[in-house]
Amino acid sequence: MGKKKDKKEKKDKKLKKAAAKAMPAAAEQPAEQAAVAADDAAAKPATTMLAHVNVPYAQTWNYLRINDIAFEVPTPDAKGKVYEAAPRLFDTVDAGIGEEAVRWIIAAAGDVRYVEVPRHTVRTEPVVVNVSAGQAANTAIMVREGATVSVVVVATSGEAEPGTTTAALTRIIAERDATVDLVEIVADTDATAHLEGVGIKADDRATVNVRQYALGGAKVAFGIGVELAGDYSRLDLLMRYHASGEGTLDVNHQCRMSGSHSRAEMHASGVLADAAKKTMRETIDLVHGAKDARGNEAETVLVTGDDVVNKTLPTILCDEEDVQGNHGATIGSIGPDQLNYLADRGLSREEAESLFVRAIFDDAIIHASVPEAHDAAVARAEAVLGADVAHDLDQSQEA
Repeated sequence: MGKKKDKKEKKDKKLKKAAAKAMPAAAEQPAEQAAVAADDAAAKPATTMLAHVNVPYAQTWNYLRINDIAFEVPTPDAKGKVYEAAPRLFDTVDAGIGEEAVRWIIAAAGDVRYVEVPRHTVRTEPVVVNVSAGQAANTAIMVREGATVSVVVVATSGEAEPGTTTAALTRIIAERDATVDLVEIVADTDATAHLEGVGIKADDRATVNVRQYALGGAKVAFGIGVELAGDYSRLDLLMRYHASGEGTLDVNHQCRMSGSHSRAEMHASGVLADAAKKTMRETIDLVHGAKDARGNEAETVLVTGDDVVNKTLPTILCDEEDVQGNHGATIGSIGPDQLNYLADRGLSREEAESLFVRAIFDDAIIHASVPEAHDAAVARAEAVLGADVAHDLDQSQEA
């Protein structure tokens, strides 16, 4: 019995030693796999899905897929960081793109840039917001009573890799008798995305002039919310756009008119080529108490591609009797008579269509009042129209 017991103990010891030798090798394999997985996770930045961007005041049937757009964006690395925030007053300013997108831009941008224009002054230098190569900007501007300011927002791809997203959030409060001139130029490449939100609140007799140029980008969202809260306040908004390739342009223009005798003019025009997709939402909300308020919205679309997808949602909301609101949209292509007329003068169909695109870039370069905006518009014109045409446009402005 004793000999059998000794043999059994020796056998158990051998098994334990073999198991002990095997355990480190087995433990190393999952550790190595975990390290590889960690490296892969580091190489691929985490993303966040913004499910409801550019939601209008009043929605329509969901099956039309026009109520919003989803945006996949990088997850901001803000853990453990404390950033300077805008004054709480700006939290009441609707930026048109939705609260979800606003929160993301604020987190991605970090510190806010706050600019205040003193009463009864004219700021000679424009406030420039320039984002490129995956950057995000959060800007808050207070325009005091009787002051005047020019604001220029520029978005370019820079040296960004394909799939990169840039973003800009600009909120403005215009006190009584203030004047705001805003120019936005988005000139991303066909491989990058941009998210743009603008919110403006206008007091009595404040005037807001906005010019928007969407010149490029794989996926671009423009949102603007303007509240004409003061009596005799006014908004003049003009947007011009060009979308080509398989690019997506999503626009949400919103104007809430609560001031009596307020005026709003919102007009958009553009060219859609190839297989581009465009959604335009324009909403004028005539709030109860806005006596003698008048608003107009209109869009003109030139379609030059066979696979273009165009969606337009013009809306007038009314809760007041003594008001006027008009809306409309015109969509089409160059007619046969027009083509024949141009052909008699030596222009092919492609050359005729390019004239409309050239006019958009020409207008953008004319209103590019700062070097950053000018360079962005010219560079995008070169990519779309060619170096010779872009040079001609640039030279014509210098002359």
